[in-house]
Amino acid sequence: MKTTVVVGARGSRLSVCQTKSVIGLLQAKAPGYGFRLRTVTTLGDRVSRWERSDAGIFVKELEEALVAGAIDMAVHSVKDMPSQIAPGLELGAILKREDPRDCLITRGRNAGIAGLRPGCIIGTTSLRRKAQLLQQRPDLIVRDLRGNLDTRIRKLHDGLYDAIIVAAAGLKRLKVKGIFARPIPPGMLLPACGQGALGIEIRAADARMSGLAAKLDHERSRQCVSAERAFLRHTRAGCRMPVAAYAAVKDKRLVIEGMVISLDGSNAIRRRVSGNADRAQELGKRLAREVLRCGGKKILEEIKRDQA
Repeated sequence: MKTTVVVGARGSRLSVCQTKSVIGLLQAKAPGYGFRLRTVTTLGDRVSRWERSDAGIFVKELEEALVAGAIDMAVHSVKDMPSQIAPGLELGAILKREDPRDCLITRGRNAGIAGLRPGCIIGTTSLRRKAQLLQQRPDLIVRDLRGNLDTRIRKLHDGLYDAIIVAAAGLKRLKVKGIFARPIPPGMLLPACGQGALGIEIRAADARMSGLAAKLDHERSRQCVSAERAFLRHTRAGCRMPVAAYAAVKDKRLVIEGMVISLDGSNAIRRRVSGNADRAQELGKRLAREVLRCGGKKILEEIKRDQA
């Protein structure tokens, strides 16, 4: 008789879709196990508005279910995870990363950010996206856009926005068709830390789940995501602040670029470091120190003071 592994996911369509794909990969790698999906409603799913300081609102209830033994592993979008893993838990795997870029969606012909007419209304809830967008196009109007991916696209087509910005990975995973979408290069819009990556969270003492999750771990993706999360952790900014980082590995050398930017985009500190990919977390920490030393700390302090 097969051992059944209960895999937790948020109840959103995207989260369920992502988790089903992970279960499919696990079934192929570990045919001796059975897998069952269990959805868990998180705070982020229950409320329509949340505070910028609400860390982990899309993962907290899943982590509680893990600790309680109600699920054996949880699948997360890494960009939604706090930079510090809850005590007793760990990231058992980072899967091969999907497209980390942001994507501009318009109702018609899409000429990219440069092609938007002055005064266009752009929808996004991300301070990171808003600040970088205003840095390049202060003539645009950026308004909050909430809801799951389907809801956001519907609001665009209903005429509430002229364009919206979402993660390219979500569009690909849901196989969204019939839209005018254009990926935005990281050089123009630096992604969120961990964007495009899925993580499998497990109990730290669970050797069986550790071995199972490790079957899906992708070394290069883990190195890049580890560096980005170390950058986020050492800036002490939190995943809802205007902080961005993107790492890439080539020939065992990791290059990571990070940024802290003011809310109106008028002041940005953007730096890059590189080194041996095996020292990913150290590189992320070094980059955070450099960005903070060069003015990033002052920017973050001003934002936190204004939001207090």
